[in-house]
Amino acid sequence: MSNSNFDFGLMYAIVDIETTGGYANGHRVTEIAIYHHDGMQITNHYQTLINPGRTIPYFITGLTGINYEMVKESPSFEEVAQEIYDQLKDRIFVAHNAHFDYSFLKKEFEGAGINWTSKKLCTVRLSRKIIPGLASYSLGRLAESLGIKIKNRHRAGGDAEATSQVFDLLLKRDNTGVIAKALKRNSGETILPPNLDKSEFDKLPAKAGVYYFLDGRSNVIYVGKAVNIKKRIAGHFTGEAREWNRSNIRNEIHHITYELTGNELIALIFESQEIRRLWPKYNLAQKVRTEEWGVFDYEDRAGFLRFSVNTVSRGARPLISFSSKGDAWNFMWEKVREYDLCPKLSGLQLAKGLCFSYQTGECKGACMGVESLKKYNKRAQAALESFTDQGESLAILGRGRKNNERSLVLIENGVYLGFGFVDKSETVASLDDAKNYIKVSRENRIVQNLVNSYLVNPRGAEVISF
Repeated sequence: MSNSNFDFGLMYAIVDIETTGGYANGHRVTEIAIYHHDGMQITNHYQTLINPGRTIPYFITGLTGINYEMVKESPSFEEVAQEIYDQLKDRIFVAHNAHFDYSFLKKEFEGAGINWTSKKLCTVRLSRKIIPGLASYSLGRLAESLGIKIKNRHRAGGDAEATSQVFDLLLKRDNTGVIAKALKRNSGETILPPNLDKSEFDKLPAKAGVYYFLDGRSNVIYVGKAVNIKKRIAGHFTGEAREWNRSNIRNEIHHITYELTGNELIALIFESQEIRRLWPKYNLAQKVRTEEWGVFDYEDRAGFLRFSVNTVSRGARPLISFSSKGDAWNFMWEKVREYDLCPKLSGLQLAKGLCFSYQTGECKGACMGVESLKKYNKRAQAALESFTDQGESLAILGRGRKNNERSLVLIENGVYLGFGFVDKSETVASLDDAKNYIKVSRENRIVQNLVNSYLVNPRGAEVISF
C-alpha cells in the first residue's frame, strides 16, 4: 500500500557495523554491511570484514563470533574507505540506534581523510512512533514482533538485512509523516537517545538545576548538574561517545527528570548529595576518591613557619581544603596579602633566591633572611590562627528558582550546614532565622570543599556574616 505522506524519491543506506568495543573514540570497526533502499524496495547490498589493526576482546568475539583470525587478511578501513563512502554518498543514513553506527563511521572516515556527513534516521525511534506499544524495541524483539527472521544475529550482514526489512515496513506504515518530520533539519530527533521521547527533551528548561537520566524501570542511572539544563543535556547527546561509556548510557536512557536550583552553587551541592544518596551506575567520578587540594603548614630548618598548597593524600589533615588547585592558591594569596607574608615561604613561588614580591617591595625579605625570624613568624602565626580559628557563620544568598525567592546556603562556625530557599520579602537577620529556611545536611567533605571554593569568588552572591 503506497503512502502519499512520504517522498519515495529519497535514497537510503541501511547500515549495521560490528566493532571492537562500545565507543568510537577508543574502538574500531570490524565489519560493515549496507543495504540500499530506493523508497519502494531494497535494491542491493554491500558487506565486508575489516581489519581493525588491534586485538578483538574475547567478550566481543563471544557476542559476534568475529575473532582476529577472521579479519587479519581483511582490508583496513582506510583501504576500503572510498568504496564505503561511495555506498553511503547521497543517501540518508539509516540504522538501528543510528548514533552508535554513525559515530563510528564518522570517526573512521576522519582517520582516512574523508569528510563525510549525512542525514540520519534511527529505526528504534521511528518504530516507537510508527508502531507504538511494543514491549521492546531491541532489534531482535522488534523483528520477532514484525515476523522478520534474522538469519545471522549480531553479524553486520544479518542485522543490516533485518533492519532494512524493518525500515521497509516503517515506510509503508508511516501514515502520519513521522519519517518526513524526523528528516527536517531542526527536528532534533537524530541527536536523541533511541528510547527517549522527544517531548520529554523539548520540555527541559534552560535554567540551572540537577537532572536525572532514568532507565526503562525508572531507576536513576546518572545525575548531572547544569547552569542551563537543556543545553547541557543536548551537549551529552550531540558529542561522540567517550570513555565514560556514553554509547551504553544512550541506549539505557528512557526518561529525564530534573530539579531546578536557581544557581550553580546550589546545583553543585545538590548534585553531590544526590549522587551520594542514589549512587547511580554511570556517576563514576564521585564513586572514587576525587582530587582535593589543601593548605598545609610546617617549620623549615631555619625555624620559619611556612605554608604549602598541595593535593590531599589519604589520611592527611590540611588546614583547609578546596575542590581545585586554583581555589586553594587564590585563598593562600589572600592570606599572603592580608598578613604581609612571603609568597615563597607560602608555597606560591618556587624561584631560587629572593621572591619576586621582594623585588617589587611587597615582601619584607624573610625568604633571604632580610627580615628577622621573630617578626615574620609573628605574622605567619596570626595567619595560621586564622585558619584554625572556629570559622565564621555565614549565609550565602543567591538567585532562587523563581523571581520572588532567593537561595540560601548556611555555614555555621565554618562548617556547611545546609541549603534552602527564602522568599525575597523575608529578612535573614540572624543565624537562628536562617536555620528556619534550610534542610540541615550531614557534613560532606566534597560539599564543604565546594563551599570553601565558592567563597573565594562568590560571583555576585550576597554573603552575610552573623
